[in-house]
Amino acid sequence: MTRNQVFQEMEQMLGVVPDFFKAIPDVTIGLEWELFKKLQIEENALSNKQKELIGLGIAAVTRCKYCTYYHTEFAKLFGASDAEIEDALHYAKAAAGWSTYVNGQQADFKQFKSQIDQACAYVRKAMSQAA
Repeated sequence: MTRNQVFQEMEQMLGVVPDFFKAIPDVTIGLEWELFKKLQIEENALSNKQKELIGLGIAAVTRCKYCTYYHTEFAKLFGASDAEIEDALHYAKAAAGWSTYVNGQQADFKQFKSQIDQACAYVRKAMSQAA
């Protein structure tokens, strides 16, 4: 797609051509737009709401105010409640914190994997017995 075609399609889908797309070089604008549509607009294995909540968690951890705003607003657009947004942020905070802690400990990865596998097997068995 040419730059003009991309921008026309973008205008039809979003009502605006965001400046961050205007800065993309001609050689990759079509590829970037196709990838953006595929990953961020179309529903795939994850719903758009789920994807935006994941994106919000990543944006918060990386401390990108642009992405945090984008993913918060699009999560709301796709039906995320304030409670779901808070839950996504709290989960991201916890995951980033545990990652920092375990990596800082330099825990034995083979033992870590074994213990996680053991915990999942135990919970899986408990879930099947409860069903």
